[in-house]
Amino acid sequence: MKVYTYSEARQRLASLLDEARREGEVRIRRRDGTEFVLRPVVREGSPLDVPGVDACVTGDEILAAIRESRTRE
Repeated sequence: MKVYTYSEARQRLASLLDEARREGEVRIRRRDGTEFVLRPVVREGSPLDVPGVDACVTGDEILAAIRESRTRE
């Protein structure tokens, strides 16, 4: 794994983000020797998991609305 200086990281941030996604992590070293790790956040679950909406509508009301919309055309 390559270690980038702070100046390199600042100039090439977009490419470092891409590299972190591909390689798993990228290290950045400051002038004083401290190092930082840049890595992508791993999301758990499906991106399609969304909270439900409480619309206070029954199934019968939904079906009635669908039937009504089909008869309008």
